[in-house]
Amino acid sequence: MSSPSSSSTPPTFAVIAPGAMGAAVGHRLTKAGCTVLTNLEGRSPATVGRARAAGMQDASLAEIADRAEWVLSILPPSAALAFAQSFRDAAAKSAWAAAGSLTFVDCNAVSPETAKKIARVFEVDGAEGERSERRVRFVDAGIVGGPPTDGYDPAFYASADPRDEGLLDEFVALGKWGLRIVPLKGEGAGIGDASALKMSYAGISKGFIGLTTTMILAAHASSPATAQALLHELADSQPVFLERIARSIPGMLPKAYRWVGEMEEISSFVRDGLGDGEAHIHHGFAHLYDRIEKALPEGEDIKVLKKFVEDAKGVARKPSQK
Repeated sequence: MSSPSSSSTPPTFAVIAPGAMGAAVGHRLTKAGCTVLTNLEGRSPATVGRARAAGMQDASLAEIADRAEWVLSILPPSAALAFAQSFRDAAAKSAWAAAGSLTFVDCNAVSPETAKKIARVFEVDGAEGERSERRVRFVDAGIVGGPPTDGYDPAFYASADPRDEGLLDEFVALGKWGLRIVPLKGEGAGIGDASALKMSYAGISKGFIGLTTTMILAAHASSPATAQALLHELADSQPVFLERIARSIPGMLPKAYRWVGEMEEISSFVRDGLGDGEAHIHHGFAHLYDRIEKALPEGEDIKVLKKFVEDAKGVARKPSQK
């Protein structure tokens, strides 16, 4: 079945929720001429302001189910499954959904197993011996990169059930409305694999930040002199690492609360693939990011990290003595 969004008419999207990423995605789509719905029930004034600035329209979940062609779920990982269940219930009486015109795209930083659980939320049992069908179509997506801005596009990696390859092609075609969508196809690819890619990438990039943050705090806990010696040794032998530390830690601080759940999802992903021992790595980072969140805005850990970053910038500005 062809989707209305395959035509030249701008499709109607819903983006839940208008956080930093969701609002930026919504703004990108409204600038391209698309209608973008969201649900602002119970949201903070800051969130409502972001949504309005992005040109997004407030709507109930039932209204979204009746009007949207594509629902992009962009939430903290801990909220992803519950939202899918709430949306399924809201769409239960939607003729639009019953006609196969509605697609739910899970864009959250969740493990492959969680992505599969979310996909199963929308399944309806088929006749005996037949494949379960979905009242609402489903795409697994993982966003790699930060919020879109003028001149910058994060990648939406996407995968789907191999029997739904046409659906994946429809989603990729939405690129003409301002999204950079990369299909994940090939041997073994299916629901959960876009999430696996996101877990792998975030496990490296945010894992690096977690590792360096941990060792800076541990060095300082030994003594401030140890932390200073660490900084100068990094400047001498690993200047690229030190530059990245100085750049990445300030951006991590306000996001630490979101990264707790993401690290737990990565830990689950690693456990399923490699075993329990290796899964402890990112479980530890979840504890670290929870510690950081609790230390905000000016707890001792925050002061230590901010001083290390400022000192690192000062070292970087000094001419090399070599």
